[in-house]
Amino acid sequence: MDLINPLAEAYSARFTSPETDLLKQINEQTMGNHPHAHMLSGHVQGKFLSFISTILRPKYVLEIGTFTGYSALCLAEGLEPDGQLHTIELREPDAITSKANFAKSNKGHQIHLHLGNAKEIIPELAYEWDLVFIDADKPSYIDYYEMVVPRLSKRGIILADNVFFHGEVLKEPISGKNGKAIDMFNMHVSNDERTEQVLVSVRDGLLMIKKK
Repeated sequence: MDLINPLAEAYSARFTSPETDLLKQINEQTMGNHPHAHMLSGHVQGKFLSFISTILRPKYVLEIGTFTGYSALCLAEGLEPDGQLHTIELREPDAITSKANFAKSNKGHQIHLHLGNAKEIIPELAYEWDLVFIDADKPSYIDYYEMVVPRLSKRGIILADNVFFHGEVLKEPISGKNGKAIDMFNMHVSNDERTEQVLVSVRDGLLMIKKK
């Protein structure tokens, strides 16, 4: 299902500031070689992430789901000089690729890559998060959300990716496991009196969340 007209997507990309040389390289390598290349944030969403980061100027950023490192580099763009980005990846091959990509960036020394289960790693990271990007296994989105909301700074923002899940949440009834999980997550956040949110129809949907 095309949620956004392909012509509109191409037009959006045309009038979005271009990727850096490194991001373009990662984009091309991922799209050309990775069997799950559709998971890449890509040009327009990546620039959106970097905009949020440069506006917010976060000191501590958490990313759940590194993939090949594209989104982490976008999120790192606005880091304070003494800031840190912690990104968690379950798959070792993707972690290796990401680490190599981070080494090519002037923000690489601020990016800390953790290999393993996010539910075990997040409690070990004793920071107050200014920016959180959730882009990992969909059935765990509610768990990740509940783990980070208490540790969100007063100005902090959570961004949850794939909240349309390829259009599955729009079907009646929702049949797929991941589509059901995302729909439950969206409802969970909507019913949470601690936070407020806006769903942005960029790519596969981004849910922006902040404390009231």
